[in-house]
Amino acid sequence: MSAAARGCGGAPRGRAGEKQCSWASYMTNSPTLIVMIGLPARGKTYMSKKLTRYLNWIGVPTKVFNLGVYRREAVKSYKSYDFFRHDNKEAMEIRKRCALVALEDVKSYLLEECGQIAVFDATNTTRERRDLILNFAKENAFKVFFVESVCDDPEVIAANILEVKVSSPDYPERHRENVMDDFLKRIECYKVTYQPLDPDANDKDLSFIKVINVGQRFLVNRVQDYIQSKIVYYLMNIHVQPRTIYLCRHGESEYNLLGRIGGDSGLSARGKQFSQALKKFIEEQEIVDLKVWTSQLKRTIQTAESLGVLYEQWKILNEIDAGVCEEMTYAEIEAKYPDEFAMRDQEKYLYRYPGGESYQDLVQRLEPVIMELERQGNVLVISHQAVMRCLLAYFLDKSADELPYLRCPLHTILKLTPVAYGCKVETISLDVEAVNTHRDKPSLNSHELPSRQSPVRMRRNSFTLRASADTVKRPRHHSLGSKPLHLLGPLPSLEARGPFPSLEAREGAEQPQLEVTAQVVPSLCSPSPPLPVVLSEIQTLPSILSRVSVSAWKSSSLDGIKKKKNKQLKNPLKTNPKT
Repeated sequence: MSAAARGCGGAPRGRAGEKQCSWASYMTNSPTLIVMIGLPARGKTYMSKKLTRYLNWIGVPTKVFNLGVYRREAVKSYKSYDFFRHDNKEAMEIRKRCALVALEDVKSYLLEECGQIAVFDATNTTRERRDLILNFAKENAFKVFFVESVCDDPEVIAANILEVKVSSPDYPERHRENVMDDFLKRIECYKVTYQPLDPDANDKDLSFIKVINVGQRFLVNRVQDYIQSKIVYYLMNIHVQPRTIYLCRHGESEYNLLGRIGGDSGLSARGKQFSQALKKFIEEQEIVDLKVWTSQLKRTIQTAESLGVLYEQWKILNEIDAGVCEEMTYAEIEAKYPDEFAMRDQEKYLYRYPGGESYQDLVQRLEPVIMELERQGNVLVISHQAVMRCLLAYFLDKSADELPYLRCPLHTILKLTPVAYGCKVETISLDVEAVNTHRDKPSLNSHELPSRQSPVRMRRNSFTLRASADTVKRPRHHSLGSKPLHLLGPLPSLEARGPFPSLEAREGAEQPQLEVTAQVVPSLCSPSPPLPVVLSEIQTLPSILSRVSVSAWKSSSLDGIKKKKNKQLKNPLKTNPKT
């Protein structure tokens, strides 16, 4: 299946489980395989999970494939570092087969499950392993981008081992000192065969970024496209220093009391009381070098002014634009715009207010805020309900379906503390009463809507639901069959042509048309029959190792694939000129 013929997937879903294409699905014409490289305890999994969370948040369907998970499924009982010795032939065979199984799952995700980016999280320290991955990607028309993490700081390595590896499934109920000793010996096993990326010789034609000592230095080589540049930019902004991010909404506003959305009203009496309580809370925390950010709307500025500290106003932190529905209550919107009200309830993330924004638009707007939050230390962000939901969804890795319904009550602070592979959240209420502005997700289905409300229809200025419930797979770019071609007829000679026709005459003349249809090429890499393996030392061997054959990868040559592909693509176009 070619990249152009594949459906582009996204997290949002419409009626009957229909997959929606997000704007980010058009960033690249081919699926991308991100390949991690580096010795153990270099932060590869940390970067993989963080990068995946970011790409999914901006609308690019991404999934991590961690090779350690496949290895632990194949070998239930890990005994010692001897399993990772390069001269342990039996273990090396198991590790290679696990890698091939993982790559088969990568292929399935990118070609069949509408994935856009797959992250292959493994050491991949040898050039032989990387060549295998490159051949796999070439056979399936995937782009490859390598991310190598290099670290020679012993303190950083030791801290990573103690924070993450001690609690690893490889070391159940083991003493910390024993874990440290075994893991350091495991690292030495990998060092024997480690071949770093070489931008001056063997790897000068590869696309990659080399992250040195947790972001102190970077080396970037041959970035191919827009999505790879976004990956590079993101990785250059993240850090691992301890910090705390505080998220809260403004104090209760006058419009909150009236149930009106949007607008630029000031704080109510209880909202002013909250701002004083917030000041007391911040002082008690004794936060070092705290930065305070607000929107440019009156209610967040008034909340920050009570703190008595410097604060920055960000226009992109303003509340979601409700367009024609600004300063209206939900009851007024339902009465005046019943169709709009129903459409928003059916697909809140993708719905765009007429003349306003959708949550999807808001996520795009807030991307610079996320980048800056990743660069900073301790920050307090005083924003609005929709804005806070988008920021919270990024840190908690929430889907587009969950994002619009995250609870962000007034007069409540969310304390976010980044940890190894996620984010710890504490909810702190300052005990100041406020109205409840949260609306739960409606339980009604589209066919259960009141008769006065029309079903959802397509609106060109919004990424709303399609008219049909059938799954529609869109190409990633305009391919030959996406639009009829209008070809000009043969040009007459200058003598026979006579006077040049006027513009009106040329526009009114009937033009011959060409209908073009493109043949969809099926997948060229079919699964191979399982190859039985006999193990003498490993006691458990689940079905994972029988899913793919090592010899199958050796027997499939690129020449054979090209011949098969050329045969299938013979005469792919059929022309039918109209007269």
